[in-house]
Amino acid sequence: MAETQGEAEFRRLRTPRAAAFAGVVFGVLFASSIVLLHTALPASASSPWVRGQSQITIALILAPFAGIAFLWFIGVVRDHFGKLEDRFFATVFLGSGLLFLATMFVSMALAGGLLAVSRHSTTPQDELVYFGREVMLHVDNVYGVRMAAVFMISLGTIWLRTGLMPRWLAIVTYLFALSLLVVVSFSLWVTLVFPAWVVVVSAYILGVDRVRSSHPD
Repeated sequence: MAETQGEAEFRRLRTPRAAAFAGVVFGVLFASSIVLLHTALPASASSPWVRGQSQITIALILAPFAGIAFLWFIGVVRDHFGKLEDRFFATVFLGSGLLFLATMFVSMALAGGLLAVSRHSTTPQDELVYFGREVMLHVDNVYGVRMAAVFMISLGTIWLRTGLMPRWLAIVTYLFALSLLVVVSFSLWVTLVFPAWVVVVSAYILGVDRVRSSHPD
């Protein structure tokens, strides 16, 4: 019994730190891959074809690791709910997170397809690349961003109902999420709101965990 309690205590102390690091890793990797993609693809059909093939390659390498970190972030945050978990909001939280991750991978797959076409096509097809870019932006900034907003709203609601996180953070989460739901823009900065929010949440969890570690009960 003592060993079981010790394992539970170790798990209770380590889970928030793991969540924080996973969120930071996701935020950095996802933001980096998005910036690389947006700066590499042409802004219009008359622009040069694919300007930065190496940038797209790096983004495609970073994206799977960002997805893994986000899955870990979802898992440990949900585990942090414990017995306070609400089935309805937890289901929305989990489903929207997985859908966001799916849209991210679809977007990266489109970028990989554009990269393959640019390498193996003998005749540049600017319209094809521009079409692929527009599809990628719609997947990211229309569907992915809104799934991220639903993810934030459900998590903010859980925080308000359970008191697991401070009220100000839940309110800020609502404000960011509502802006993502309402604003329809292909701007790079709109896409970066979500990873920035994940980093802020992770940094807060990491700070709280550090305080608790330095002042054990």
